[in-house]
Amino acid sequence: MNIHKEKNDSKHQRKAVTLGDAQQALLDRVHQSGTVKIALADAAGYCLAESIHARVAIPHFRRSGMDGYAIRTADLQQLPVMLEVIEQLPSGTVPTKAIAPGTAARIMTGGMVPDGADAVIMLEMTEEAEKAGQPYVMLRKAVPAGANISPIGQEAVAGELMLEAGERIGPGQMALLSALGCAEVRVHRKPLVAIVSTGSELLSINEPLEGAKIRNSNIYMLAAQVRACGAEPLFVEHIADDYLNAESMLYKLLASDVDIVVATGGVSVGDYDIIADFFQKWEGETLFNKIAMRPGSPTSAGVWKNKLFFGLSGNPAACFIGCELLVRPVLLAMQGEYKSADAQEHDAFLAADYNKVNAYPRYVRGIRYFNNGLVYVRQEGVDMSSALVTLKDANCLIVIPPTKTGIKAGTLVTVIPLAASTL
Repeated sequence: MNIHKEKNDSKHQRKAVTLGDAQQALLDRVHQSGTVKIALADAAGYCLAESIHARVAIPHFRRSGMDGYAIRTADLQQLPVMLEVIEQLPSGTVPTKAIAPGTAARIMTGGMVPDGADAVIMLEMTEEAEKAGQPYVMLRKAVPAGANISPIGQEAVAGELMLEAGERIGPGQMALLSALGCAEVRVHRKPLVAIVSTGSELLSINEPLEGAKIRNSNIYMLAAQVRACGAEPLFVEHIADDYLNAESMLYKLLASDVDIVVATGGVSVGDYDIIADFFQKWEGETLFNKIAMRPGSPTSAGVWKNKLFFGLSGNPAACFIGCELLVRPVLLAMQGEYKSADAQEHDAFLAADYNKVNAYPRYVRGIRYFNNGLVYVRQEGVDMSSALVTLKDANCLIVIPPTKTGIKAGTLVTVIPLAASTL
């Protein structure tokens, strides 16, 4: 398969590639971002660069799951029974006495179960008593052997694989790493993503609206999407519709220490689409400049000295979708994440008719929800590439295949959860 554009092609003469081919062309050129060892306190959100094994069994001692009494179930053959309380065992205390026939130990949740005991009876099932100044406990109900005791190695044995390289570190991973005594962990460095917008019509967010100009919203949207992928955004001053100035700025960005460059706007066939012009004239390798998808078909990408450069649409929805479908898989791969960007794709029932005719697959912003145990999805708001307001509520993309008749409600369609919706 050859999806490369020749240098002398006009930006008006583009050959559309499939989304899958575009994604693969990018992934074939991904270079991982390198690794660094950091303190565990700073590791949340990073991807592990090494697999983690249990250094000891979890738990490494027999642990009580209740406040109550450590007992021998053999003493419960005839009820009620009075047992002498020989020790108090708060959490963190090592027992000094074994449980012999006729005895028990008061124990707290998480405490180490003493030798001889084969169950812990919960406090609510007992009655405290006293004989000659000595504490006793009255038991009226039986419990089975093993009750309320976590045995050694119940969760993991020593040497067991606990976390795989490429796993994203979240709250559960942080808890496990700390329990394993990993004060430092080796992680993939977060890629640095330069985000630049183009267009003389753009205003900064603190400028008042005037005439036909609009505020530069795409870079803030893209920054959130980049962070949702575990990478770091770098905001770049927007580029006006001046090709020579744009060319100079883009080469400086590509030569800087950023890992990838993402531009938004200027990728279509208009007279002022300077990113499309840049792809025509640059010194890099253009991978594609049109994808068989809606919205965002003029989305383009290439590589310059092993550094990927993306040209996303300036329309907010098309820009958003291009980032999710193309930039996101690259960022995950750069960090060695073992769960691919499409790993969470699944089917859902279309909640309402979709009547728009499409020559290309269409990626529609949607709301995924459950009803009577089934997964449904409905379109969210206006299905236009320029639509902005509905981006805030969408939690998935609905994949609508090419159709001349539309798709009826109740049809199973593919759904792609959005990374940005999990922030």
